[in-house]
Amino acid sequence: MDDHASPRIGFIGLGGMGRGLVKNMLKHGLEVTVHDLDEKAVERAVDEGARRAEYLAAMAREADVLAICITTAEAVRELALSPGGLLDSMREGTIFLDHTTVSPQHVDLMRRECEARGIAYAEAPMTRTPAHADRGEVNILFGGESDLLERLRPIFDCYAENVFHVGPAGHAIRLKLIHNYIAFANVASWCEGFALAAREGLDMSKVIGIISAAGGRSGMMDLYGEMTLKRDFTPHMSLANAQKDVRYYAHWLEEAGLPGFMAEAVHQTYALASIMGHAGESCTAVIKAYEQLTGIEARLPDPKA
Repeated sequence: MDDHASPRIGFIGLGGMGRGLVKNMLKHGLEVTVHDLDEKAVERAVDEGARRAEYLAAMAREADVLAICITTAEAVRELALSPGGLLDSMREGTIFLDHTTVSPQHVDLMRRECEARGIAYAEAPMTRTPAHADRGEVNILFGGESDLLERLRPIFDCYAENVFHVGPAGHAIRLKLIHNYIAFANVASWCEGFALAAREGLDMSKVIGIISAAGGRSGMMDLYGEMTLKRDFTPHMSLANAQKDVRYYAHWLEEAGLPGFMAEAVHQTYALASIMGHAGESCTAVIKAYEQLTGIEARLPDPKA
């Protein structure tokens, strides 16, 4: 990648986070070629100035930085490591930028596979929400060499408010999974509490305020607590992704030789809600699993009543 020229970006994944990243790169004048299974998402990006990838292999071959922001580690590996996949098409000296929330095992494997081909692997999972991505205010956790981070800063500056260099390669995804586990465990705990409060006839208009006035307060409750009681389950952070992230965390914990009683309980809570049909809703739809057992919805009282 020429240090004096704008990098050519190939970007795969125009979902909740990816579409905002692409929009902000385009606003900053970067050349971005995009691919997504959702044709409407591609059309929207093209309307904003992106190029459509006719063939993934050609996009990978032309890109100075090939970025991916999709759902799972398994999906990334299918695209990247299959015979004739993305890595086989990329040129030496280019960068594979992985924004997907994956697993530690995936990051270690991808780094080895990229290095064997003369490609730099950059792990850069993100925190915050699609709304932050749309505004160009995500947090990026970067693991790897400082020189690689500096090569990517012109890109990150388009859509990140904060870039945290958390340590060597592999450390970013590990910290991201710890963060997500704590966040989703917190959601599961207050959803359980909300469901119990509703079952016992407590005044739901007071529940959040009282909890938030003391040690039970959390960032996730601040973001999504009131939305949950207003029955808004828009998937800003989907239940399916919550289940996936906690699963990666629980497996990692087991491989590290640590007991995972809490992690497995949280994972099974999300798995149950997913089996009950709520995978495509917000992570807070985990409350519906409890409500289906109690037969009572946790909601704010009707102000007109």
